[in-house]
Amino acid sequence: MRLVSICPSNTELVAYLGLTDQLVGVDHFSDWPEAVQDLPKLGPDLSIRMDKVEDLEPDLVLASLSVPGMEKNIEELEKRGLPYIVLNPNSLEEIAQDLRKVGEHTGTQERAERVVKKYEQTIQQYKDLAETIEHKPSLYWEWWPEPVFTPGGTNWLTEISQLAGGRNVFGDEEKASVQTDWDEVYKRNPDVVCMVWVGVKERKMDPDHVRERDGWEAVNAVQDDRIHLLEEAFYCRPSPRLLVGLQKVASILHPDVFPEGPFEDPLLQME
Repeated sequence: MRLVSICPSNTELVAYLGLTDQLVGVDHFSDWPEAVQDLPKLGPDLSIRMDKVEDLEPDLVLASLSVPGMEKNIEELEKRGLPYIVLNPNSLEEIAQDLRKVGEHTGTQERAERVVKKYEQTIQQYKDLAETIEHKPSLYWEWWPEPVFTPGGTNWLTEISQLAGGRNVFGDEEKASVQTDWDEVYKRNPDVVCMVWVGVKERKMDPDHVRERDGWEAVNAVQDDRIHLLEEAFYCRPSPRLLVGLQKVASILHPDVFPEGPFEDPLLQME
């Protein structure tokens, strides 16, 4: 098949199903696995160049609604009569469902089931360990600093927080993405700050951005120096690579319970 992915998480799903060699084009932000970096780039995920997509004559386009504004991609695919599926997972279970969905559309159902089985086994292992932990620190996941965006209760990072032996300080908000402000974060007084600015490399972030906010010297995470720069690719994309992020944050929160690095992708150890 000639596959096109116009969202990084979709590109990663394709890779887990062993279909990277069938990709003929990807969006600008798709950077894993390394092999996709040599493929034709079709533009940022919010500004896909549909003429280029059409020129590639895809058998299937993997589209997404994970970011507001992607609707126009779907409208254009429909208008041009291009074959596509839409993925929009918010939970770990929905990621498993999407693995199966891509498997069904690409004839790799058996591979998809094996991947899902290992994925779910890993999640259960961390769930069992997390249940042994009595003190579960509160985590503030900073997706963007101004305006402030953070994951809510229906986002995968609330689940990742729980599996790592913590809790999302905005987990009570019944939405996937919460727009808030620094005053509200301050009031919730998180024990740990996880900086995962979407699309920004860790080298361009600085914990001082958090420490220097007005009044934040009183926040638990600042007082205890528990501000962590984390690789956004392991936390901001709804794909099984979240399990690598889970390993990292779990070992940070509870090094006495969870194994320390090196951190390897459990799904890539299957064969």
